Amino acid sequence: MGETFPICVTCGVQYSLPDAAGGQLHCMICDDERQYVGYDGQQWTSLDALRDEGYGVDIREEVPGLWGLATSPELAIGQRALLIPGDGGTVMWDSITYIDDAAVARVSELGGITAIALSHPHYYSSMVEWSRAFDDAPIYVHERDREWVTRNENVVLWSGDTREILPGRTLINAGVHFAGGTVLHWQSGVDGRGALCSGDIFTVVADRRWVGFMYSYPNLIPEHPDTIRKAVELVRPYRFHSLYGAWWDRIITRDADAAVVASARRYFDHIGRARDF
Repeated sequence: MGETFPICVTCGVQYSLPDAAGGQLHCMICDDERQYVGYDGQQWTSLDALRDEGYGVDIREEVPGLWGLATSPELAIGQRALLIPGDGGTVMWDSITYIDDAAVARVSELGGITAIALSHPHYYSSMVEWSRAFDDAPIYVHERDREWVTRNENVVLWSGDTREILPGRTLINAGVHFAGGTVLHWQSGVDGRGALCSGDIFTVVADRRWVGFMYSYPNLIPEHPDTIRKAVELVRPYRFHSLYGAWWDRIITRDADAAVVASARRYFDHIGRARDF
């Protein structure tokens, strides 16, 4: 594993250089207007350093039948990944920064990882390390986000609006937050009624009956209405009773497909834009 490769402390994404080059690196992801560089400037760590500091991976059931994993204690953006089971193997949806032998062993007990799929660059994290730990599992990144890939080993750039990567698990390029912003439709879900794994492309807000759509979350830049309209049109053919956001417990547990449409309508109403969906 790339134990000494630099990891941005603010976003948690690993870079391919063997060290932080005396602090001369810059994180292109945090330099972008959707993210930020901390008040103390660019800071770097590594898997070695995190291990020495006592980090681990919290692996638990998000809901019965669906397992999640997150870096513990919380690091950077603090997202958790999901292990989406089904015919042909398990998809790791989004990634986390920390990885160690204990985490790999536990995930292997849960069925391993056959493919990895990413919603957007903020969650690339240590995706290559996770891929290598599971027989070089392919990492699916939409081609519209190719410029943000910091390590390209095992990365599969996909194109178009949709791609089924394993039976019953289909990527949809919603285009929210990033041009390649992607959600994953899980045809069966945990209850046979379908689920959408959305990261924060459609983010589950504090009132968990709704989702939000933002170009930048920390800098409070709203997403463009035309982008939201297209995203809604792309997901409307799919049925999903549940929706899983980017963090523990940020889930919608019923009528999630209707919640996405209602949330988009509410957004348009509050910005004074006409809507026809």
